[in-house]
Amino acid sequence: MNIGGLQKTSLIDYPGKVSCVVFLSGCNFDCPFCHNPELARGCARCPASLQNDGLFSFLEKRRRFLDGVVISGGEPTLQENALTSLCRRIKEMGYPVKLDTNGSRPQVLQRLLKEGLVDYVAMDIKTDPFCYAPTIRKQLDPSELLASIGLIMEQATDYEFRTTCVPSLIDDRIVAAIARLIAGAKLYALQHFQGACVLHPEYFHQGPRCFEDESLKRFRDIAAPHVKRCIVR
Repeated sequence: MNIGGLQKTSLIDYPGKVSCVVFLSGCNFDCPFCHNPELARGCARCPASLQNDGLFSFLEKRRRFLDGVVISGGEPTLQENALTSLCRRIKEMGYPVKLDTNGSRPQVLQRLLKEGLVDYVAMDIKTDPFCYAPTIRKQLDPSELLASIGLIMEQATDYEFRTTCVPSLIDDRIVAAIARLIAGAKLYALQHFQGACVLHPEYFHQGPRCFEDESLKRFRDIAAPHVKRCIVR
């Protein structure tokens, strides 16, 4: 298992819970706005103390302080067998598990949901699924993303969809298209893009890097009629 990092305490990554965040290294997307470049490239490495059983020793010691564990990335579903084993062992320790995913591997997601190994799923929707190429990934079958959306809405105990709002990838029309795809969803979160350390800074040499607050509020108003709850983060 390629663990790329560990955030020992988070108050915001697992809604309603104090959690830690385990980052798995490597991603199959090339999002220019990715704020974890080393994780995306598969270069991030966790200290040796957290490899093998070190992570579980940490979780055992933190039982009194943590309410849940978030598995993020990179893209965790690329490490299918390792991810399944990791989720199972964390669940056996009594922790609920939240999975962050880009939704590109619905078959892995289906396995985790079927076996009851994740309690909360957060899927990032980067832009209109039919517009991922070539910026997000040179070739991508949108049906993979649509299948993941369907699986999450039908089978996940709890979940959210979220979009980081980046100019050139998001506008009124795209937000409306995404909202229609996830119609009836429990939660849709529109996230501010801060534009600090990113995977491809050259992508932002022309045009604005971030939206103003008013734009995010307008996006929320566009999406809100289609979902049960829509928020701006």
